[in-house]
Amino acid sequence: MVDNRCKGCRDDYVVDSKQIERVLASPMFRSDRCVSDSEYLTRLDACMSCPKLQGGTTCLVCGCIVQITAKLKEKRCPYPGEDRWSIEAVS
Repeated sequence: MVDNRCKGCRDDYVVDSKQIERVLASPMFRSDRCVSDSEYLTRLDACMSCPKLQGGTTCLVCGCIVQITAKLKEKRCPYPGEDRWSIEAVS
């Protein structure tokens, strides 16, 4: 039987918290390329209340793992027409 789901939705591609923690422990995530811890938590709060979050990890708009993308300064919320990470959206 052919599995017609997208590759990222299949069980063998599910990302768990240990994998996310391992990525976030890399030197890249301890650099000036990252947002402060408070901004990171604010971004994650916005993601956790977003209707486009799947499985607590994946953004259905861009396909990213939000715990990783939210850590990077140069990244922006991809929600169409509304940056849920912006200060105006959070306050």
